[in-house]
Amino acid sequence: METVSPYQRLVITLVVMVCTIMQLLDTTIVNVALPQMKGQLGASPEQISWVLTSYVVAASIFMPLTGFFSDRIGIRNYLLLSIGGFTLTSMLCGLSTTLNQIVLFRILQGVFGAALVPLSQMVLIQLYPIEERARAMSIWGVGIMAGPILGPSLGGWLTENWSWHWTFFINIPVGILLLIMAWITMPSGSTRARRMDWSGFALMAIAVGSLQLILDLGEHRDWFDSSLIRSFVVIGLVGLGGFIWHGLQRSEDPLFDLGIFRDRNFIAAVLMITTMSLGFYGATLLLPLMLVGSLHYSPMITGLLMAPRGVVTIFSTLLAGRLMKFIDDRIVVAIGVVIIAFASIPMTHYNLDTTPFLIMVPGLIQGLGLGFIFVPLSTMAYATLAAHKVPEAAGVFSLIRSMGGSLGIAILAGFTARHAQTAWTQLRAGIQETSPEFQHWQQVTGFDADMAESWKIIAGLLAEQSQMVAYVDAFNLILVVFLLMLPMLLIFRLNKAVVKSADRKIDEPVEAL
Repeated sequence: METVSPYQRLVITLVVMVCTIMQLLDTTIVNVALPQMKGQLGASPEQISWVLTSYVVAASIFMPLTGFFSDRIGIRNYLLLSIGGFTLTSMLCGLSTTLNQIVLFRILQGVFGAALVPLSQMVLIQLYPIEERARAMSIWGVGIMAGPILGPSLGGWLTENWSWHWTFFINIPVGILLLIMAWITMPSGSTRARRMDWSGFALMAIAVGSLQLILDLGEHRDWFDSSLIRSFVVIGLVGLGGFIWHGLQRSEDPLFDLGIFRDRNFIAAVLMITTMSLGFYGATLLLPLMLVGSLHYSPMITGLLMAPRGVVTIFSTLLAGRLMKFIDDRIVVAIGVVIIAFASIPMTHYNLDTTPFLIMVPGLIQGLGLGFIFVPLSTMAYATLAAHKVPEAAGVFSLIRSMGGSLGIAILAGFTARHAQTAWTQLRAGIQETSPEFQHWQQVTGFDADMAESWKIIAGLLAEQSQMVAYVDAFNLILVVFLLMLPMLLIFRLNKAVVKSADRKIDEPVEAL
């Protein structure tokens, strides 16, 4: 690796951490602005969802290409291109006046932003020696964990005080500053001649794009009752099968080396990060919906209630890096899982009278546990991988983490919708005009069963209560999902001999960033 001064390393670390935060903020910052965007752009609820879907699909498709472009044009040049393109497309998104324009620019934003997270991780892995890698991953974890959590808070504030355009414009000054700092401090990188595996890319794009579209559109299209969703399933399976077959047959310059999946620790980390993302991103979706829709908080108050979790997560990621010097990485993860499970218990008792304090405190405790999980996982994933496989593995790891989040959002959105319908039916069945409870309620409230307006009020109350029941059921599911991570820790193999071998492989000479 090209030698860098302590000052350069500090600045490069800051640059890649902020790049991570900036990219991940854009996955959630727009969420709370969608209602305002829908009205101004004249879009239906299903149409406006493409503002989110287009970005995620594009980023998911291009994320595994990180290793290829890093080899072909060099890590430094690819990072500069990604920052510059992301900043430019952010400006174009903010200037959009039609739905078609913003969807197009969101696709381009996803293309340029796809590499920012895996590139950032790759730079830190190569920048820090093996004995300092836990600290490097804790710094990187700040962006990974804080970005999605702080996104709704910042988005709510910008939307309420300015407009939805500023959820994109905020990237411009940050992006320009990052571009300048990276240009000055990043060492020039080496390149490696490599041919593009266009067949593999096409098959992977079909598989990843189909899966992402299934997850994003499934709830609106009644899942497998829709011929469109069934078609995407078939297309996705064909693409995935074709990609695996093509990758096993191609001996030179595959899109990425499928051999990374033979590494036991990488597979274990992939399974755990997928499970964690399912619960983490699912909760990130449900909490704002509950706070705004059921408890009737404003977007700004909702953001403020969720912000403390992000702040504590930043602290816990840094603390986890220090703990890993003295405690086995798997134990740190186990501590994090137990903390999150403990903090999730009060969430399974939420109701329409829940106070802001009881919403904020579990979030604070969860934030502590999240950092303890993510940092060790990001370290163990590459513990026994050879250095030349890390760039491709970083892209794949980021893709799977992202897809795990999409899967969690899709599963929990469908789960909540179905349970709300079931709860409404059960609650409605309990309302009998002849029951003593109902007659007593009539006397207390002055309800007139002969007035249609009174029954409309009943229907509204039933809808609120059934939706809250569904949220509580979903939080119970999230609790179970996090607990499932504990037995997965048994898959890891990090004995002294393996770690010693891994140290040699990871520290193989790397000529330059």
